[in-house]
Amino acid sequence: MTSRSGRALAATALAALLVGCGGHSGTGVRSEGAPTSARPDRPAAAAPSGDASPASRSGGRRAVPVRLLIPAIGVDTPLIRLGLAADGSAQVPPIAAHDRAGWYRYSPTPGQKGPSVILGHVTVGAYGDGVFRRLARLRHGDRIVVRLEKGRPVEFAVTEVRTVAKADFPTDAVYGDVDRPELRLITCGGPRSGSGYLDNVIVFAAMTPASH
Repeated sequence: MTSRSGRALAATALAALLVGCGGHSGTGVRSEGAPTSARPDRPAAAAPSGDASPASRSGGRRAVPVRLLIPAIGVDTPLIRLGLAADGSAQVPPIAAHDRAGWYRYSPTPGQKGPSVILGHVTVGAYGDGVFRRLARLRHGDRIVVRLEKGRPVEFAVTEVRTVAKADFPTDAVYGDVDRPELRLITCGGPRSGSGYLDNVIVFAAMTPASH
């Protein structure tokens, strides 16, 4: 994000849109019961003026993450790019039989300073389990690998796993400024309520020395 206010708007939208975690179809649509904060009044504030800062570009173009691997829980998924929908809500991965995680493209590229954000479903409606169905099982030190374009890997290690009530989503901890490359994986969890879940599962990870 290029500004603290833009980051806050995006964080609110993303947190709210994960209410359903598979209870809706398509991208950029809110699940039933999602609060109105899922739709920022000024969504443009969440988007930087360019697609990335100069520090996150390689050869004049921003590197894009294309694959996520989490060996401890058997995740090996392509990454799609997520942005903002036409109505100002944040996109989430589509509900599909072959569920994929998505990188929020207004967060830093994995490996660049700051918290890079990846979203995934815990369930995908009639299709069953989502790509992040086992996310809450991760433990401190577990390895996460993000592959960038041209196969370049960036490795992270889990530092913390939190399950928090959606009403208490820790916006500052998830999206706040940090002085090193970090990763956030977000899905739903906890008890179900109707077609959704009451909690979010958030994995915090830091880039390992081998990736520097």
